[in-house]
Amino acid sequence: MGTPSCGAEQRERQVLAISIATPALHVASNLGCAPGLGDSGHHGGTLALDFYFGSGSQYAWRVWLALEHKGVPYTAHRMHFDKGDLRTPAYLAINPRGRVPAIVDDGFALFESSAIVAYLEDKYPTPALFPKDIRKRAIARRIAAEVDTDLAVPNEALLDATLFSREPAPAEVVAAAKEGLAKELARFESYLEGDTFVGELTVAEITIYPFLRFLDRIQERQPQHGAGALIGPKLRQLMRRVEALPYYDKTFPPHWRG
Repeated sequence: MGTPSCGAEQRERQVLAISIATPALHVASNLGCAPGLGDSGHHGGTLALDFYFGSGSQYAWRVWLALEHKGVPYTAHRMHFDKGDLRTPAYLAINPRGRVPAIVDDGFALFESSAIVAYLEDKYPTPALFPKDIRKRAIARRIAAEVDTDLAVPNEALLDATLFSREPAPAEVVAAAKEGLAKELARFESYLEGDTFVGELTVAEITIYPFLRFLDRIQERQPQHGAGALIGPKLRQLMRRVEALPYYDKTFPPHWRG
């Protein structure tokens, strides 16, 4: 697929609008891969997984990190929103909600990012993203859920007031969005033990990281809002931990490069 014709900020707004997902599990029927997707590698005697993503989608990003962490062979398919890729009959057969991310694993289609990460953990348990200790495992799951239910809302409010606003938003609107997000970020900051939440890299870190990185995206494009300063020192350590992963660069949003 070619480069989208729309501007970068418009593309990012389309990514977030289409990819916002609740953490509920949702499974589609068994399906074959859509034609024209190319050959795939093998893992354990089965065909490689097909991964459908949107560049910059926070939800797709966590799945991408999970795939790389576990070393699962996959074919990545970048979906272009301005070309209507998510509304084609072939893609709607995989995800009838018309959002990213989605996967097709040996004919089995699945969408909703949290469900996909849990599926990958069940099928490819090592290296793990869920701790063996039952209490640590529960905490990691809880924090990932809090990101989706409590952090995502004020994060989106700040994006709407800054990066995705067609006209400059009133200062009081930006200030209110920052205040709401700062409260949530302070809570997550208090959860941290060093650069992780439970002493090891888990689903919690790969879930929160894309939301944090979007604040730096605002900082890069609209520095007057000081979005990057909302990230506390422990959350910064978490970000450095994720960014130091050997596979991190592979997952970086393609349209953010250069």
